[in-house]
Amino acid sequence: MHRTDHVLRSQSIGSQKTLSSFHFGTPGARPKVYIQASLHAEELPGMLVAYHLRRMLEQAEAQGHIQGEIILVPLANPIGQAQRVDHKPMGRFDLNTSENFNRHFPDLCAAVLPLVEGKLGPDAAANVATIRQAMATHLDAWQPATELASQRKHLVSLAFDADVVLDLHCDLEAVMHLYAETPCWPALEPLARLLGAQAVLLAKNSGGLSFDESLSGPWWQLAEKLPYPIPQACASTTVELRGEADVSHALGRADARAILGYLQHLGALAGEPPVLPDLACAATPLAGAQYVKSPVPGVLVFAAQPGDHLALGELVAEIIDPVSGTVHALRAEVPGVLYARTTERYATPGDDLANIAGSVPFRTGNLLGA
Repeated sequence: MHRTDHVLRSQSIGSQKTLSSFHFGTPGARPKVYIQASLHAEELPGMLVAYHLRRMLEQAEAQGHIQGEIILVPLANPIGQAQRVDHKPMGRFDLNTSENFNRHFPDLCAAVLPLVEGKLGPDAAANVATIRQAMATHLDAWQPATELASQRKHLVSLAFDADVVLDLHCDLEAVMHLYAETPCWPALEPLARLLGAQAVLLAKNSGGLSFDESLSGPWWQLAEKLPYPIPQACASTTVELRGEADVSHALGRADARAILGYLQHLGALAGEPPVLPDLACAATPLAGAQYVKSPVPGVLVFAAQPGDHLALGELVAEIIDPVSGTVHALRAEVPGVLYARTTERYATPGDDLANIAGSVPFRTGNLLGA
């Protein structure tokens, strides 16, 4: 293992931040797997998983078991990690630009399309190599103008040529769930089984250029635009490691072991892969998820817990106005598992309160929340 420190562009005189990556195996070996944690910096379960996973990978490397290339970034957002307001962490949005740290990554399809013109042919493997080289050329030429842009460049430059990308996040109060682009699902299904995911939300281009989709998206997009064989050479996913408070060594070790087993299934690690358990859920379209919103202000009292399977019309929560005495009931508009909910207990109009994984698409446009 070796560590590389990537210095971010300074946003202020006398201040500079560093992003650290840990490299296992042989550079250029396949499969290449990239894993990062806490791009939303207040989402801490992924950091603890990375801590345990790093030690497992160090042991595997000492035993000569690493067969591919594995890059681990245990803290993917040093900018956000340093942000606090009124003693509260503010790691989801950059306070300098108000941008979500997990949006606005580069559109690599648009960037490489002119660079590969006239260079692709009938050989799918050769096409993958050509496209990856075009991505490298584009990223090398990128001159970030801000600290945030330089952080994005370092992250994408570490991951753009990976076969598999795991972006470790968490929700507020939630069960284990995954977001991924639909073409990536076959490669990611073993991971969902090993992690015991209770919801898997699939889409093609959910909007906003999140980190995972900026890496997997170019492959299916180029395949749709060009008359050449272009495989899905990157399978990426956002892994939601339950809720923000689910930080314990027991969970961290278990999740790290699950990821280690997935690396064995991929062939990145030697050893007998663990037996795959049954899927805990069927994959459903992200466009079928109900985002339960508050229509009125008041005290929020949940009737449904994360992991509950709700029938159509079943009570999710009540919003209570203690002044007027009114009670506003919020009900499931789709049947499915309630996979995430807010930690807040006072609601204001328009707030996202809970998410239910429905099986029938009905939403369009930007499918992700802020």
